[in-house]
Order: sequence, then structure tokens, then C-alpha cells
Amino acid sequence: VEQTFSPEFRNRLDGIVYFNPLDPLTVGHVVGKQLLELESQLLAKSVELEIDAEVREWLAHKGYDRLLGARPLQRVIQDELKKPLAQEILFGELEDGGSVHITLRDDKPHFEFRKIPKPSKETEAETSGSPNG
Repeated sequence: VEQTFSPEFRNRLDGIVYFNPLDPLTVGHVVGKQLLELESQLLAKSVELEIDAEVREWLAHKGYDRLLGARPLQRVIQDELKKPLAQEILFGELEDGGSVHITLRDDKPHFEFRKIPKPSKETEAETSGSPNG
């Protein structure tokens, strides 16, 4: 520490804090919290999210490191869930909203998209012609 950090920085250090590895239940809670945040972001884009329990377990396994704790989880969620979902929201199945069901297939997340059906011209005409529309 003395060779790496300046005296000014070392003087700000109070002590060493040791952390125990996270237990699987706690890692599961961290995964749940991260997925709630993702779900909230998707709802703002009119996209409903459903994630199977085995995907949550897979994320907990892939996103946890004994030395780093759950720090890698954010990167795993970014690479494996957010990037593919962003592509679909911007250019694909979810441009106009919809829903996505994420399952695990071949040890990777698999996405099943459902678009929100666009109202037909007849439906729009009926709605705009009605006294309530």
C-alpha cells in the first residue's frame, strides 16, 4: 500500500474492512433488485417483462464471483439482457411496445417477443366515429 498510494491518500484510510462472501439467497435478492430496475425501464417503453426462475438462477451464477461479489452481475445483465432488448425496442419486435418472456435455452437467455397488435383502420374509424371517441 505504501509503495502504491501517496501519503495524502493513505492518511484518508481508516482501516481494513473484510467482507464475507455473499450467500446464494443474498445473490438472488441482488438479481431480483436488478431485474426490477430493468422491468421499470422497459415499462417506460411499453414493454412488459416476464423472466423464468431458471434465468434468474443463471444470472445469479454468471453474475457472482467469490472475490468480487455481485459486481459482475450488472455487466452480465447488460450484455445478456439489455443489449438484445434494446435492439428489439429500437429496430425490431418491440418498436411499438409489447411483451417479452425470457427463458433459458442452451445455457443462454432466449427471448420470446409478442407485439402489441396495431389497431386496424376499421377499428380506428369505428373509435373515432363513436360518440365517446
